[in-house]
Amino acid sequence: MAAAAVHEPEVIRDKAAMRTWSRRRRAEGKAVALVPTMGFLHEGHLSLVSAAVAASAGPVAVVVSIYLNPSQFAPTEDLATYPSDFAGDLRKLAATGVVAAVFCPPDLYVRGSADGPSAAGVSGGVVSCLEDAGGHAHETWVRVERLEKGLCGSSRPVFFRGVATVVAKLFNVVEPDVAVFGKKDYQQWRIICRMVRDLDFAIQIVGSEIVREADGLAMSSRNVNLSHEDREKALSISRSLVDARTAALNGSNHSQQIKDQIVQTLTEAGGQVDYVEIVEQESLVPVERMDRPCVICVAAWFGKVRLIDNIEIQSTSSDR
Repeated sequence: MAAAAVHEPEVIRDKAAMRTWSRRRRAEGKAVALVPTMGFLHEGHLSLVSAAVAASAGPVAVVVSIYLNPSQFAPTEDLATYPSDFAGDLRKLAATGVVAAVFCPPDLYVRGSADGPSAAGVSGGVVSCLEDAGGHAHETWVRVERLEKGLCGSSRPVFFRGVATVVAKLFNVVEPDVAVFGKKDYQQWRIICRMVRDLDFAIQIVGSEIVREADGLAMSSRNVNLSHEDREKALSISRSLVDARTAALNGSNHSQQIKDQIVQTLTEAGGQVDYVEIVEQESLVPVERMDRPCVICVAAWFGKVRLIDNIEIQSTSSDR
């Protein structure tokens, strides 16, 4: 028990206390590495912790943030039902032996007065779960204007505005030297890389590979909401991506043919396809042929759960 207690992460809820903590660690000669999460942690998240340690050549202090960010959810999305297990999360992070602190603020936004004008009423458009009060409420947003369009941005118009804003806020509070993001959320990772470049954050962004269940399903906190039947059907996502990569490496590099096959596979399995796109890896611009490094990105509903997945493909030279 004593050994486990040594690695118990410090829980920090106050923004000023978090900033002070990070500056003290840096004064001790340690790099600060941040792993942002929304909680309900699984092995995929824990792999990000390992990547955070590996990214630093010298001593490192790893911070995991746990914050369910309301601004990236539209009112019709699953904020209220998003799974949570804070005590379990702390046990998992303590068991790694390398997490120094957990930052879990009660709120990262300034809330307006309830009798102020509603943001929904002002804009008349799709707003996030955050925008339910006016007055002196939060109104500053970070947008990565081109990269946020397409893919998940098409069906979730406030999502990446909320992601970029909350990550910028976390960066300003935690002041990390390194931050780690999973590549399962491929568009998110690329957006954060671009934001950091464009706004001159002095932070190294690490993209960590997708972690999968033994049967190939990409790990996600939302997987717990899948029925047994829908979970079996959802395996069609990873299978279709592996088949697509095999086809591409065997010379079938026409994007539309590959996309059509994936859509057919998912639909026949009982999924409702949101999108299947093949895009260049960094710019996320759609490609007609997979003759350069690209990524196949998929989003589909199985039951009431929306799942995303992707697979990177390096350049193929054949033109069959």
